[in-house]
Amino acid sequence: MEGDCVKEASTYCRVCEPSCGLVAQIEEGELVGLKPDKAHPVTQGFACNKGLAGLELHRDPDRCNDPERRRADGSFERISWDTAISEIAERIQEIDQRHGSGAFGSYIGNPIAFNALGGPATISFLRQLGVQRNFSSGTQDCTNKFAGSEGVYGTSTCHPIPDFDHTDYLLILGSNPQVSRMSFISIADPMRRIKDIQKRGGTVRYINSRTIESASDSDEVILVRPDTDVYLLAALLCEIADSGRMNQAVIRDHATRIDELLAFVRQYPAQRVAEIVGLPAERIIALAHEFADARSASATMSTGLNMGRQGTIAYWLTQMLVFVTGNLDHRGGNLYATGFYPDAPRTGRRDARRDFFESPWGRIRTIRGSLPGNLIADFIDAEEEPIRALFVVSGNPLLTVGGESRMREAFEKLELLVTVDLYRNATGQLADYVLPATDGFERHDLNLCGLGLQHRPFVQVAEPVVVPRGQRKPEWWIFGKLEQALGYRSILDHGETPPLFSRLDHMLSRVGLTTDEIKQADRQTVALDMPEPGDFYERVIQTEDGRVDCCPPYFREEGAMDRVETIFEELASEPADQLKLISKREPSMHNSWFQNLPKVRGRHHREPRLWMHPEDASCRGLKEGDRVRVRSESGEIEVAVALDKGLVRGAAALPHGGGNGKTPALRFASEKPGANANALLPSGPGSFEPISCQAFMTGIPIEVSPA
Repeated sequence: MEGDCVKEASTYCRVCEPSCGLVAQIEEGELVGLKPDKAHPVTQGFACNKGLAGLELHRDPDRCNDPERRRADGSFERISWDTAISEIAERIQEIDQRHGSGAFGSYIGNPIAFNALGGPATISFLRQLGVQRNFSSGTQDCTNKFAGSEGVYGTSTCHPIPDFDHTDYLLILGSNPQVSRMSFISIADPMRRIKDIQKRGGTVRYINSRTIESASDSDEVILVRPDTDVYLLAALLCEIADSGRMNQAVIRDHATRIDELLAFVRQYPAQRVAEIVGLPAERIIALAHEFADARSASATMSTGLNMGRQGTIAYWLTQMLVFVTGNLDHRGGNLYATGFYPDAPRTGRRDARRDFFESPWGRIRTIRGSLPGNLIADFIDAEEEPIRALFVVSGNPLLTVGGESRMREAFEKLELLVTVDLYRNATGQLADYVLPATDGFERHDLNLCGLGLQHRPFVQVAEPVVVPRGQRKPEWWIFGKLEQALGYRSILDHGETPPLFSRLDHMLSRVGLTTDEIKQADRQTVALDMPEPGDFYERVIQTEDGRVDCCPPYFREEGAMDRVETIFEELASEPADQLKLISKREPSMHNSWFQNLPKVRGRHHREPRLWMHPEDASCRGLKEGDRVRVRSESGEIEVAVALDKGLVRGAAALPHGGGNGKTPALRFASEKPGANANALLPSGPGSFEPISCQAFMTGIPIEVSPA
């Protein structure tokens, strides 16, 4: 690829938190290649297949290049930006005059987290419009962690990560880093770091419902039944306490409500939970001793637990496991990674009890500004003050939120649906207007997403490496134009080349940097100080008394702790042959991002299949390749069966991200749509964890029969 006519520019990946350094290759103004940046000071030449697929994503002929308007017959026509902005603004004003700001809602998807300028621009527009009914993809995968952090540390932005370089023991719950690269941990090539632990004689344990790809012969995957991790964690803490293995000095100096924690976990000793979890009590006790007796130990949990019915409780207990053993803010334990903005914990300070309110669907809350995503259809269908206009930014809720058929019916009732995205996706197919956004290679950016989560903190500025194709525009321009059309304050009041990085420069000033200085650095990247133990308890914790809250009162006040026992009793009474649906990541996919990329799917991807343990399949008269009907209380799909003896009995795994059968603008994806796993998921009241808004997306009871 290298040659006199090919130029190279530094940039970075926007798929997940590590923001791995990339080298973009440009020929005659076109992006023609991507490769890992071997000279990057932190990621050092690592980039996975998903990041490198950005080239095909950028060049996809099905990308949306012009604003589109939906015709009466459901087809779309290209229009100018001037027409799109003026018509959308006019319709906003009409709805506002008739119904007020309560008629508007928003849904913000995952990619906006990797877009340092797009998020603030979207929020600026929504706030000035007065939108209070905001939803986000966070309630599909991670808001339990925000709720847990609020309770334990007094701030939603405190998520201590394992000290990979020094830990002697790493416990990984509900994560498969070989495939998904980890979440809420910004670390390039996590498997290399995990293998390094083993090379220096350390121990790695995975807690999962299937024998995952990450595990090597020297690891142990401890198989547990779906959605039972809370009881395992409680039993570990119970045993650590009862065997005298808690670090009493740390507890004395930094804990509050420790007695309440112990009273709770002592309801779930190993002997009581063993059958529910699917492990012998002796193995649970041994695991507790291993963790507590290690010279240093660290723990992390991910979406396998987040998406269960008790994600916040699981995250709370994971934090407690690290804390009571003295491994929080301890070399080789879990550390807080400050990064370039030391004030992040303070800005995330929150008393969660202020966010709860009564609604037509019971007592609910907002979390970091988001309502439960599983209530979008309910808010649209509401008898009083329904949502009548919805703005969807970098998201596809029709396929990614539970209850597709109900969501589709609700979206068709909207008076105005506007999507801002790279594609006219399944949600966009129902939109009145589809506005084409730039991708990561066409816009200015900064790796904000990993703040507070970086194994090796760094900050990188990215500039556009190519001119946007067609009429693609960045979100700050799109919403800036809408703001001007509505008479609001706008970043474009400063002209067509506004000061984009002023907010980020303010944040960077806390470590003595500016974006201009970073641009002058090699690879436009500045490596920052490594996380160090020593000042976490004094600087990071934001609770009123400055101590770790071992049993946050609102967990009990809002019924979360009582639900633990209720769910335990439900699990104990289930039929022995009950199948539970769990999620399964595909190596070539990232949610629904790459469904339309033939090269990616052609090499690695098959239609989604339902993975079952051979004995679970055999007792239902099924074999490899059989077509089956999968039913839940919420929906039904048809898929082929695949067998995996690495699954725990009773678990069935199904990849998500499919379901593009009614998305003609994505030609390849619509030809090979696959089943939408989320059609099986519950929606509406009772389908999410009340204290976090986190949707129930794993551990779903299903029935499987021949198609």
